[in-house]
Amino acid sequence: MSGPAGTLPSTDDLPDPDSEPHAAGRPAADTPEADGPPAPWSADDDWTDETLALLREMRAPHRRGRARQIGFAVYCALLVLVVWGVTPSFGLLLQSSMGADYTAHGRAILAALPSGVAALSLATLLLAARDGLWRGPVVPPRAATDWLLAHPLRPRRVLRPWFWLSAGLATVPGVLAAAGAMVVLALTVPAGLPAAFGWCLLGGVCVPLLATCLGLAVELDDRVAAAVRRLTPYVTVVVLLLTAQSVLAARGQRIGWLERGELWSGPWGWAGLAALAPTPAARAGAWAAAGLLLAVTAVCVVLADRACGNVPVGRLRERARTAAGVLAALRTVELRAARLAVSGSAPSAVMRLRLPAPRAPWLAVPWRDALALLRSPARPGRAVLLTVPAVGCAALVPSATGLARWGGTALALVFGYLAVAQLLEPARIETDDVRRASWSPYPVAGLMLRHAVVPTVLGVLAGLAGAGAAVAAGAGARVWLVPVAVPALVGAGLVNACRGFVRRDLMYGGASRTPGSGGGGPVLFLAWYAAGPAVAVVVLAAPFGKALAEGSGLSVLGAAAWSAVCAAVLLGWARQRAGQLRATARS
Repeated sequence: MSGPAGTLPSTDDLPDPDSEPHAAGRPAADTPEADGPPAPWSADDDWTDETLALLREMRAPHRRGRARQIGFAVYCALLVLVVWGVTPSFGLLLQSSMGADYTAHGRAILAALPSGVAALSLATLLLAARDGLWRGPVVPPRAATDWLLAHPLRPRRVLRPWFWLSAGLATVPGVLAAAGAMVVLALTVPAGLPAAFGWCLLGGVCVPLLATCLGLAVELDDRVAAAVRRLTPYVTVVVLLLTAQSVLAARGQRIGWLERGELWSGPWGWAGLAALAPTPAARAGAWAAAGLLLAVTAVCVVLADRACGNVPVGRLRERARTAAGVLAALRTVELRAARLAVSGSAPSAVMRLRLPAPRAPWLAVPWRDALALLRSPARPGRAVLLTVPAVGCAALVPSATGLARWGGTALALVFGYLAVAQLLEPARIETDDVRRASWSPYPVAGLMLRHAVVPTVLGVLAGLAGAGAAVAAGAGARVWLVPVAVPALVGAGLVNACRGFVRRDLMYGGASRTPGSGGGGPVLFLAWYAAGPAVAVVVLAAPFGKALAEGSGLSVLGAAAWSAVCAAVLLGWARQRAGQLRATARS
């Protein structure tokens, strides 16, 4: 080394910045006349140890303050876990040891476990892969990407701790899930606590580690990222099908050969084999599946550890800026801004399709909305996928009783709202900045109502298709009631699209406006933020739940009438909000 530890080199000692040995991972050329391969990067050019030692010394006070903050956060998390997790679990286990019987649902839980674990594991891998499209497991802060990695040092020494931090944080939910599964299996099967926790911990740790490695592969390779974008809809469909299979298995409709194929189809199935091992429903080959899962995880982690320093610096800078923007938007409760930042950094495919131009002027807005949705097929695809659980929950309502009936109806309405909300993106784009609506001869309030045409038509068609599939699968004819709720849900989506600037003042003004109410501010903010869907779900849950349960003509007519009235009120509310947006923009 040409300088003592803790001392940075002078400008004359630094290599040529144009050579960028840190960015490409290759040595820099020492002489401009060298036309052959570049000269090796010698130890005199490497100031990694000195730079990191100096940073550790300079950042020691900041690290101590940060450690106190992290320690307090960990303490609060542990307190919540003890109060809401450990104490109730201990009480249930104590009652079970004293003779209480909780095995009534044991058979259903064991039947749902294989496909349920596969669905959860596949969803974890998919989420990590999608996260790798815009952020990834190796994203140091902006100070490190903008300044530190621009110096002559080995990037792996800087990036490797961030990979392991992401891997460690990813395993925390897996460990908690394994602990919860241990308690559930011990109460309902029953199974021994140590055996249940050990076998469930295999999937709880290995699957998140594999997901972290997959996220790094997406971050490193553009070809892997393109494959993730291409396969996301198909994997999402598989996850939904596995979830439906798990529900059907819990209700006694099992497909044995399909379950066996899923359990041996990959790491997502091996985790299910391991979870079944300590139970009476254990399958042959559990030890082999555990060995395969451990071996594949170990190989992937070792390869990821070696490759984590190869992320290009330009990509790291871009992702660090995106992550900082998303975090800033979340801190200010700008959820739409956070979504736009994520979608802007990982854009989906845009299809260059054309539709014949309409001859009637009133068709201009629906034609524009339909063309926008056709050119962004991900949104109609998500609407179709979200229609499936909406119809599924509605199909289960007739067999439910009590609170489960109303809860199932509310859940179906929530999924239905999320489905039609995907089709309202053209309206949201124009309400983000009302100046974008200057192309239209209509006022903003009237333009918003015209934006409801295409989502209503597509939502009704999707509801009819889903209801037809459910009836063909054996559900009752009452499922045909699903499309009736679409106009009200579209109106709820327009109300939310026209809410305007985020009312952060409600977060802090709730307690002062209502003395003695304590933390009323967040409740007021949530009521304002989700006003449209909250009103729709609250108003429609009771009549639709009654109509789905009874199926009488009077109850069906009542549900349709409530839906029509709710749609009219919500569309009028959306029109009023849109007019206020225009007035606010002028002021």
